[in-house]
Amino acid sequence: MSELDAVLTEDYDQNYHLFIEQSLSTGCVWGLEGPEGWALCPSVGNEELDVMPLWSQPEFAKAQCADEWQDYKVVPIALEELLDDWLPGMHDDVVLVGPNWNEEMDGSEVEPLDLLEDIDKAATE
Repeated sequence: MSELDAVLTEDYDQNYHLFIEQSLSTGCVWGLEGPEGWALCPSVGNEELDVMPLWSQPEFAKAQCADEWQDYKVVPIALEELLDDWLPGMHDDVVLVGPNWNEEMDGSEVEPLDLLEDIDKAATE
């Protein structure tokens, strides 16, 4: 079992709550950017939709820089920018968020405005 598997498990709810907790703590999330732009995957539930995986720690994202994403770099996104610009834009573009996907690239697929609401709610608790 890798270090990533020890933290990001098959419990997608736990991974999601860890994403929110750690992103609020650090004020940052991480995505993968490559020569063609940001890493996207087809949605499991609807292949016509894309999902943008994001992670709450850079090492979680770095673990995915292999195979077809070997040329991708881990790029930080400020939480404030994510909340103010990225999530509303992703909603407009009909792109889902994949928060803290595990090493097998499995996890929740979340509507951007739902993630925005959940982060805002957690920030006020």
